[in-house]
Amino acid sequence: MLKLDGATVRFGGRAVLDAVGLDVAEHEIVCVLGPSGSGKSTLLRAVAGLQPLDGGRVFLDGRDLDGVPAHKRGVGLMFQDHQLFPQRDVAGNVTFGLRMHGEPKQRRAARVEELLTLVGLPDAHGRAVSSLSGGEQQRVALARALAPRPRLLMLDEPLGQLDRSLRERLVAELRELFGALGTTVLAVTHDQGEAFALADRVVVMRDGRIAQSGTPLEVWQRPADAFVARFLGFENVSAATVTGEAADTPWGKVPVPAGSRQGEVTLLVRPAGVRLVPAGQGLACTVAARTFRGTHVAVRLQPEGAPRLEAACALRDAPETGEEVGVAFDAAEIVVLGGGAAA
Repeated sequence: MLKLDGATVRFGGRAVLDAVGLDVAEHEIVCVLGPSGSGKSTLLRAVAGLQPLDGGRVFLDGRDLDGVPAHKRGVGLMFQDHQLFPQRDVAGNVTFGLRMHGEPKQRRAARVEELLTLVGLPDAHGRAVSSLSGGEQQRVALARALAPRPRLLMLDEPLGQLDRSLRERLVAELRELFGALGTTVLAVTHDQGEAFALADRVVVMRDGRIAQSGTPLEVWQRPADAFVARFLGFENVSAATVTGEAADTPWGKVPVPAGSRQGEVTLLVRPAGVRLVPAGQGLACTVAARTFRGTHVAVRLQPEGAPRLEAACALRDAPETGEEVGVAFDAAEIVVLGGGAAA
């Protein structure tokens, strides 16, 4: 339904969006993920018509949007700070887009009723937006964006100002809501947990280009390169040389899955693949630090003369800081990323 063909935006001669090609199917939820400055918000603004392209095209339902102003593109846009109208009550905010589109008053009232019920605020019509919590304001902003029935809904860091527990609850509700409505969604976020929970497909950006695109499972299980792996939070990434079913690494010989690419590669060892064994066995390490992560403990290990390793342990099995342990590696949790620098 949405197609970007060589979309390019330059600021001061630098390409912040560099010949990006992206397709979004009808009813698909696509989350664009990346660090600050990767171009993800510029991509959203270009699709919305808020940022002119310096090259390339944007198509919606096969229609070239070149020269089409933002308010005539038929897309909904929800910003991180919600941008609600403080002088209007909740119903006034939700009905704004309907009034702009010339919807009759009676149908506007029915649509507001429908949407506020849908987002879980059925009795909030006359409330001042200043009296709402952050989560309630987010719901009103969503209802306002959905009101004109946009073919494409775009979300810019939609949950960025909310606390983590509220974000986790709302992201599950959003996915369920979009599925029920059949809404096509293009969202940008820097929060990988949010993206992986919401999206049918994740697009990772780096320096104005797409570094990887795939389902959340595909991207998580097989990062395209060292950048994507590190961005996803994996620390055990290193240059290696694969021969047969073993790799020479700074941590010594490490097993790799059968059929792995041979030669100079970048290797990812997932924390679950770093198994702790008694001291005197495997790779000798000292426990440098440990961090409680809720479901497990992340243990930072320092081998002698080699980069640190991160292991994931059950709380009851986690060694104490300063303890001497051994490390063995599980080939099932090791991914050969390809060639190139691991830094």
